[in-house]
Amino acid sequence: MLKEYQNSNAIVMAIPAGGVAVADELAKELRLPLDVAVVSKITLPWDTEAGYGAVAFDGTVMLNEDLLSRIGLSKEEIQGGIKKTKQKVARRLEMFRGNRPLPDFKRPILLVDDGLASGFTLRVAIKALRKAGVTNIILAVPTAHSESAQTILKEVEAIYCPNLRSGLSFAVANAYEQWSDLDEQEVLRILQNHKLEHWNGGGNIGE
Repeated sequence: MLKEYQNSNAIVMAIPAGGVAVADELAKELRLPLDVAVVSKITLPWDTEAGYGAVAFDGTVMLNEDLLSRIGLSKEEIQGGIKKTKQKVARRLEMFRGNRPLPDFKRPILLVDDGLASGFTLRVAIKALRKAGVTNIILAVPTAHSESAQTILKEVEAIYCPNLRSGLSFAVANAYEQWSDLDEQEVLRILQNHKLEHWNGGGNIGE
């Protein structure tokens, strides 16, 4: 589906953690540089899998006001969650990117995640990329909920998704034969291996 971008001037940018494994395969197949757009959801105090917002690599914060109006978190709890998530994003930026400059955002960005459920973290990543000057964002995800895909389509130039699903219940993991969470060390290993082994002669990670 993405063959037109092979050997082009596009950059593959992954959403850690799950998106890195997908993006690594895409970048190798398309012979493109691989980088990361670090975003993290702000999780509920009682459920680390559920989020009420997200923080992007440049400090951009988006809150799910509709959800917050229903769950009764105090302002102090919300601000505490934002602060904790900003610290996590800063730590991951240092771990995954070090002190390398951001890539040339005048080039097309293939933004990759392992799937599109609510789309909240992806929307924060898109907002941050737009603020950084990106004019051409192509979202590439293996699976997506059709309603979320329709919503987020308004915010990007194109979406490539081979597995669109519908219904009240949607989980990214259900679209995979084998799926597991990636920890930070696994993400780091994939990024380092891509840089050392799979991108030679055309650039390095982040270029």
